[in-house]
Amino acid sequence: MRRKTLFLVLAVAVMSLLLAGCGGGDEKAQTSAEKEKVFVFAQGADPRGLDPAYVDDGESAKVMVNIYDNLVRYKPDSTEIEPALATSWEVNEDKTEWTFHLRKDVKFHDGTPFNAEAVKFSIERQLPPNRTDDMPYASFVFGPVKAVEVVDEYTVKIILKEPYAPFLANLAMCMAAPIVSPAAVEKYGDNYIEHPVGTGPFKFVEWKRGQHIQLVANDDYWDGRPKIDKLIFKFVKENSVRASELMTGSIDAMDGVDPNDVKTLEENGMIVAKNPGMNINYLAFFCNKEPFNNPKLRQAVSHAINRDAIVEHLYQGLAQKANGPLPPFLPGYDKDLKPYEYDPEKAKQLLAEAGYPDGLKLTLLTYTNPRPYNTVGQKLAEAIQNDLQKVGIDVEIKAYPWAEYKKVVSPVIVEEGDMMIYGWIGDNGDPDNFLTLLDSEEIVRSLNTAKYSNPEVDRLLEEGRREFDMDKRAEIYSELQQILVKDAPWVFISHATAMTAERPGIENFKLHPTGVIYFHDVDKK
Repeated sequence: MRRKTLFLVLAVAVMSLLLAGCGGGDEKAQTSAEKEKVFVFAQGADPRGLDPAYVDDGESAKVMVNIYDNLVRYKPDSTEIEPALATSWEVNEDKTEWTFHLRKDVKFHDGTPFNAEAVKFSIERQLPPNRTDDMPYASFVFGPVKAVEVVDEYTVKIILKEPYAPFLANLAMCMAAPIVSPAAVEKYGDNYIEHPVGTGPFKFVEWKRGQHIQLVANDDYWDGRPKIDKLIFKFVKENSVRASELMTGSIDAMDGVDPNDVKTLEENGMIVAKNPGMNINYLAFFCNKEPFNNPKLRQAVSHAINRDAIVEHLYQGLAQKANGPLPPFLPGYDKDLKPYEYDPEKAKQLLAEAGYPDGLKLTLLTYTNPRPYNTVGQKLAEAIQNDLQKVGIDVEIKAYPWAEYKKVVSPVIVEEGDMMIYGWIGDNGDPDNFLTLLDSEEIVRSLNTAKYSNPEVDRLLEEGRREFDMDKRAEIYSELQQILVKDAPWVFISHATAMTAERPGIENFKLHPTGVIYFHDVDKK
């Protein structure tokens, strides 16, 4: 009992400090701290930004899904689509014209009205000639869009160039697709990325970089006011530090749980949720420059990495070895794929055949902070470094904080590295969402991190996007995945178990399959 009391005192003290800092010394906020429900969620890094048109990272997504709404959204526990800002929709017979009927009497957080013009604005800012290369998801979501037409104040028609099977699912994604306030974009200009205005359940208050982002409940939210009054995203780089803060009550919940901390958290009464992860953790070779424009060298390195040991020891079994780019439960997954297994002698043989009988020196780029698909952060790079050393490959590791890392690896030609560690959390449950990461058109927009290009892969991707029958799509994607395994632009490492941890007394806190947390229904007792 005394221990519980100590935790409660610590939690109240920390909440009060946070409220004082976030409220700019507002005495009323301080005196009402005990009455307000303040939820503190800790993640590993700051977002890159809060404009859905210009970001592509999970840290940004976790915040944005609570500020913005989309035309459609995913159901709480799946990627099944349901209405959001659009109450209904229909598509013509050849599936090239989508008509959306919009929700009425909805306002953006700045008080301006949501209507068909706002939808048109949000999409057209990401279409040519407005689209820029630093809009990483624009072509992915809106590439097939030919035009957007306002039918009336609450009806909008989106016309596609051709049928596109993932289109509706893409409109629910937290990147590119959320509807932004036209007035706010005009007001803030280039700084809108730090001043987001949506129609969602929470309103943006402030962002203190390296510390926290604060949101407050939208009292007028069309789907009902949130149960918590203030939502704080706290940025804590180290997994173990987040775990300690959870146990002492400084935070209410966290993601990026280190496998090594699970037992301690559970022994201290914390609730650790474990779910199959819709993600892929991989090593990407820069295929558009030497030395990894040589497929045989990519195959050699693939054989040199002990993926079984990484899953068993580094991730403590809280991950599944990947046999390709798709998680096992996703449509289109091919269980018969056979990626390059751990075989040091075969790796040495291929190294010699590739022209490196005496080994070579390489530079591996990585990030320092944990990621949902790689909860140990830089330790993965060190494990790969150790494996490659055993076959005569000397690896220098260059590690960066997440936001800086994104800038380093984004150019078409990455100057300072030969390969990189990266990963992906599925956005919408469609296989195209993973496979498009190997589309040559995505090299310039940075989604194709390996800078890999294969015309046959591009052709199969297009064929899969035009086919609405999932059984036929699966056949197309099986052929595509076999090519990817042979070409080895990635080493398919693992699919992480998706984990979050929370304190007792938290209700409706769930990690969505897309890797975000919708806080609208979250409550704390």
